[in-house]
Amino acid sequence: MGLSWMAWTWQTALFFAAIAGLLLAMSAWEYARPGGHPRIGVLGLYTTRGDRLFISLLAAAYIHLGWLAFAAGPLWWASLIAIAVAVLVFAFV
Repeated sequence: MGLSWMAWTWQTALFFAAIAGLLLAMSAWEYARPGGHPRIGVLGLYTTRGDRLFISLLAAAYIHLGWLAFAAGPLWWASLIAIAVAVLVFAFV
């Protein structure tokens, strides 16, 4: 069947490559320093690096969906906001 069922663009390929790269980087980090250093952040929950990455990816998805629904500007602005949110999540959650 191949990949002809989906409209692959370079942006789509870059998006999936970035997520795969993040997962590979987190796997290598966990292999090099196991444990993930759980900590309690502003949510009051114990979170590890993997938890914070998952929260960041979910937040990025919702930011982009909200941007498509309510904003009229270029989508890369939503990407910048999502990156800023990810930095905040890794710092404070």
